Amino acid sequence: MSWVVQGASVAAAVASAHTILNALLLRRPPRRATHRGEAISVLVPARDEEARISKCLQAVLASKGVDLELLVLDDGSEDDTAAVVRRVAASDPRVRLLAGARLRHGWLGKPQACAQLAAAATGSVLVFVDADVIVEPDGIAGAAAMLRSGALDLVSPYPRQLAQGAGPRLVQPLLQWSWLTFLPLRLAERLPVASLTAANGQLLVCDADAYRRAGGHTAVRAEVIEDVALARAFKAAGARVAMADGTRAATCRMYDSWPELRDGYTKSLWSAFGSPGGAIAVLALLCWLFVVPPLAALFGLASGRRRMAVVGFAGYAAGILGRVVAAARTGGRVGDTAAHPLSIAVLVALTARSWRERRAGRLVWKGRPLPGGVSG
Repeated sequence: MSWVVQGASVAAAVASAHTILNALLLRRPPRRATHRGEAISVLVPARDEEARISKCLQAVLASKGVDLELLVLDDGSEDDTAAVVRRVAASDPRVRLLAGARLRHGWLGKPQACAQLAAAATGSVLVFVDADVIVEPDGIAGAAAMLRSGALDLVSPYPRQLAQGAGPRLVQPLLQWSWLTFLPLRLAERLPVASLTAANGQLLVCDADAYRRAGGHTAVRAEVIEDVALARAFKAAGARVAMADGTRAATCRMYDSWPELRDGYTKSLWSAFGSPGGAIAVLALLCWLFVVPPLAALFGLASGRRRMAVVGFAGYAAGILGRVVAAARTGGRVGDTAAHPLSIAVLVALTARSWRERRAGRLVWKGRPLPGGVSG
């Protein structure tokens, strides 16, 4: 048992060291950037976003240092999303509202919405923005400037994640921590390896020609995690893809409650690891690295095995260090990092639920069936 704990503690320390390295290397859009002389199309897919869409659009329209058009696609909303967009458009000619087509066979909702938006766009830079994202005034200009100055084809400036409530605070920070810890950022930019790819569809900035060469969202029309799939399609087409720190560029509140988060993760976690075997392998690794050491520390204290307690606590501290670095670098709550083992345990439970719901045919998102699901 001791070698298991020692190995986990050493590996957790190595993982956190890699987090520190990535935090130092992580690209960041420049502040107060200006990117005029190039048309930029900001594309917002929206389905039942009446409560959020106005703030999102007003933030985009307040952007500085860019020449932009703002296209919003109402994807069959059953609320007043379209009416809200029309009110915004009435006071700013840069806004266009598109009516989404009926969902085609073989497509999921968001990829089809994004494909329609891209087809209607006129800019040479495409900026995909989710309706729950609030961009900063210089966020779009900075991201576009980074795209061009870095000779990139697609860049994903990861917005600062706003999490309220125990569930979101436990789970949401794992997103940015995971790629900061396990993705070799600079190597990932240079190698056309699909597994070395991360992206966040909340805010994606890409060259329009490169988007078309990669097949656009048509190439990922049936993908639940379409953002990562799109980045992989770019790589397959020979394009250069990069992650970036979008903490100063935008904020996003994905979920307001535990039920929302639970259902959101349930719809997609089954596809995150490739297969049930892949999910088991990855989650077992995470448990070994970040759950075994603190459990060993508690067991060592309870049983009087001082060495095990010390080694386990060292491993726990090493794992927390990586979370602290990720939180500090991406605007997260440093104080929440102490619950990292519990966060991993919740992730395991959510992944198990995701696979269970898929096999039972109950996967639905916003009233639409997902692969393996039924309509709700």
